[in-house]
Amino acid sequence: MIRRSCKKLNYDMKAKYLLLPLLYTSLLISSCGKTGPAGPKGDTGAAGAAGAIGATGATGPAGPQGATGATGATGATGATGPAGATGATGPQGPAGPQGPTGPAGQNGQDGQDAAVNSYVFTNRSVLLVGNTRFNLPAITQDVVNTGIILAYFRNTGTTSSWNALPYSEAGNSLTIASYGVGYIDLKANFVGSGFDFRFVVVPGTSLTNMMAKTPGINLNNFSQVQAALHIQ
Repeated sequence: MIRRSCKKLNYDMKAKYLLLPLLYTSLLISSCGKTGPAGPKGDTGAAGAAGAIGATGATGPAGPQGATGATGATGATGATGPAGATGATGPQGPAGPQGPTGPAGQNGQDGQDAAVNSYVFTNRSVLLVGNTRFNLPAITQDVVNTGIILAYFRNTGTTSSWNALPYSEAGNSLTIASYGVGYIDLKANFVGSGFDFRFVVVPGTSLTNMMAKTPGINLNNFSQVQAALHIQ
């Protein structure tokens, strides 16, 4: 049994040694065979770190000048500035030649006789007892001796004609009581107010001239007296 086993063992060992060259040869033959297909693409590897910034290159030459652009639209007009100071007055120019003589003008209206004086008193009252006095500085002794004092009245606030004194209506009367140097007194038989009075003092010479120029003048009509004596 032991001898048989040793034989078998020797046989097996020989077989193993014989098989090893065959196995090696088989592997060589297998490795020299046709290349198999490519395997699947592997995943992209991680990006490497950025390299250092390189040095700035030299400035290139200047390019050619571009074409001139189109003119822009005109802007809005600005506000007017303040007026400047007035300049100095220039020298007076030479006198021009004398013009031709113009036609003669019309005769002007005669002025009021300088010796005639007219007084107006507004919104006055008259008294029943005694006289109502008005001061008239134009009455001189010469007027008292040779002139005349004309007296008129009307209601205050009206523009009606003047009524000459003496005046009487519906039992009421108003007259010149007297006059002297610098004054005239009126007499009424009633008490009243709201009257305007006008007195015209005419010296003797002016009275004579008036009567000569306007014979037949009505001294009780103030409009005629006003026109004759040119009273304003």
